[in-house]
Amino acid sequence: MNDMSSAPNRKIIHVDMDAFYASVEQRDNPELRGKPVAVGGAAARGVVAAASYEARSFGVHSAMPSVTAKRKCPELIFVPPRFDVYKAVSQQIREIFADYTPVVEPLSLDEAYLDVTQNRKGMEIATEIASEIRDRIKQTTGLNASAGISYNKFLAKMASDLNKPDGQAVITPKAGPAFVEALPVKKFHGVGPATAEKMHGLGIDTGADLKQKTLEFLVEHFGKSGAYFYGIARGIDDRQVKPDRVRKSIGAEDTFSEDLHAYEPAREGLQPLIEKVWDYCEAYEIGAKTVTLKVKYADFNQITRSKTVPSPVAAITDLQAVVDLLLSPIFPPRKGIRLLGVTLSSLERRSPVVEPQLRLAL
Repeated sequence: MNDMSSAPNRKIIHVDMDAFYASVEQRDNPELRGKPVAVGGAAARGVVAAASYEARSFGVHSAMPSVTAKRKCPELIFVPPRFDVYKAVSQQIREIFADYTPVVEPLSLDEAYLDVTQNRKGMEIATEIASEIRDRIKQTTGLNASAGISYNKFLAKMASDLNKPDGQAVITPKAGPAFVEALPVKKFHGVGPATAEKMHGLGIDTGADLKQKTLEFLVEHFGKSGAYFYGIARGIDDRQVKPDRVRKSIGAEDTFSEDLHAYEPAREGLQPLIEKVWDYCEAYEIGAKTVTLKVKYADFNQITRSKTVPSPVAAITDLQAVVDLLLSPIFPPRKGIRLLGVTLSSLERRSPVVEPQLRLAL
């Protein structure tokens, strides 16, 4: 192959804004600076969408129920999310990226991959590009960004977490395989709690353990993800940075530590999943006509419920309304619920023309 993705000397940067939503709120409201802040709802079924670093020091994190967060940090200040503001700041950041490379793949409003192997500045050292981009983001938005630099997407993503907040790290081709071997699999990007638990059950606790398994073994136990795990265990990831990538569908799901039996805990568990898929829609300026709810019961039987609306869902409140519509009829459940998921499909680019708010035919 001649594409840049398979070249051994690729230069990939993963830029990740630090506590993005919470940092925007602290920037815009001086009274919040230096204080523990959570973006989200303080109501009984609210969920933390983002937490400032001051809040994180108390153990507060995204996707945590608001009541739990408040218990951990009684002084926690809740502020409602302002997606229009976050989107505007994200656009400023995208414009900075575009000055360096057209090969940018946003993952959400606050993070993106950049392939700078060939770049518009003619700069040869990727760490210098990352540092310059972070400086410009700070000057333009007043916000801090962290970055990871490596020769593939997986390692660039892992590197961006090493010196957070407001830092960057590089993982070289020479250091990559050893870095992965020492890493616990539960910290691998792309390995969620359920997959990590399955790996632990197979005696796979670290990258070194993963590397010992054959390709056939991994495909047998993890399906199409087996080949990916086989590669990253060796520091190999040939995935390209894909600008303007729009999937056919986008989904998120979560397996709960305890089975759910009541509506309120289930709705609470769905909120971070709703926010995750909506963040993707905002990043790519797309809407979805079809919303699917996935429910897996304690006996591992599962059902899906879908609704297709006439016009693409235009706001997170509309998405929440559709999810509520799908969730309510399954209660009371015949058995405890161990997993919930939300998937959006029939994705379409949003029209540049401002459209009226979607009126759901519920």
